[in-house]
Amino acid sequence: MGHTEAELAQVLNTGPFHLALRAALAVRGLPLQRVQHHLAHRGIKVGVTSLSYWQQGARRPQRPESLRAVRALEEVLGLPARSLVRLLGNGEDGGPSEAEGPAGRPHHALVDSLDAAERLLTGLRSPEGQGLHTIGHQERVRIGAARQLLGRDSQQVVRAHRDGVDRCLAVHRGGTGCDPAAVEVSALENCRPGKVRWDRASGVVVAELLFDAPLREGETYVFGYGFEDGTGGPSTEYVRGFSSAGGHYMLQVRFEQGALPERCHRFSRATTGAPRGARTELTPGARHRTVHLVEQGVRPGILGISWAWD
Repeated sequence: MGHTEAELAQVLNTGPFHLALRAALAVRGLPLQRVQHHLAHRGIKVGVTSLSYWQQGARRPQRPESLRAVRALEEVLGLPARSLVRLLGNGEDGGPSEAEGPAGRPHHALVDSLDAAERLLTGLRSPEGQGLHTIGHQERVRIGAARQLLGRDSQQVVRAHRDGVDRCLAVHRGGTGCDPAAVEVSALENCRPGKVRWDRASGVVVAELLFDAPLREGETYVFGYGFEDGTGGPSTEYVRGFSSAGGHYMLQVRFEQGALPERCHRFSRATTGAPRGARTELTPGARHRTVHLVEQGVRPGILGISWAWD
């Protein structure tokens, strides 16, 4: 649905930030690549990935360079000065701030890992440049006897929205103290590994998965891949962020014998910095040692499963 100037003025007054930014982009008719170009001319580097996350509410600008980009966005989009910045409620406006990044890690670790992922993605190809939309995603995570993240397998169903799409990028972030150089990437079904990049400080690995043949616009494709890790310390949750709505998601966590947690919960967050929403208790079976969640139609934000041992 399109937005009018009157609707834009209203949401600039009431917020939230991501809806105001989305409305401004729609009214001005600027694609994210053009916005990035205008920002670059002003000496501001911000990834298309970040701009997309900001307008979806999956990430929230907080750092000084991000706030500088938001102020420049007001110029690019022809908005009143500070009309977007004030909706963020950051320290310079006297309100609380929110973290940029996936849930469940200290603030500095979140920022570092997201920055590293974006740098690595830019070095390969940004997600927006892939021309893919995820229809379905099933993830199976394995937690070892030492309570570490052993690895995860994924099966994805995607649809191409342009001709010639021939690859997808997958991001893995290990647990505290992991060695990303030791993480192994496996192509399990209908793809093969391409370039792999990693950042030791943040534990982020980005892998290129090459399809068997280029896709045509509207064509669907099923492929599977995995990351073998086991190099980090104890893990207490697994989260998945979504920058756009739509698609089916299933997450299953399996625990090794002798490492069955006392409590497991499903949780969600509207944005990465927001408090967790209502939690749902999950009970792992003694025989299968698994818990899972299923989301029929994902919304922008974060879904995850947490667990604890007494």
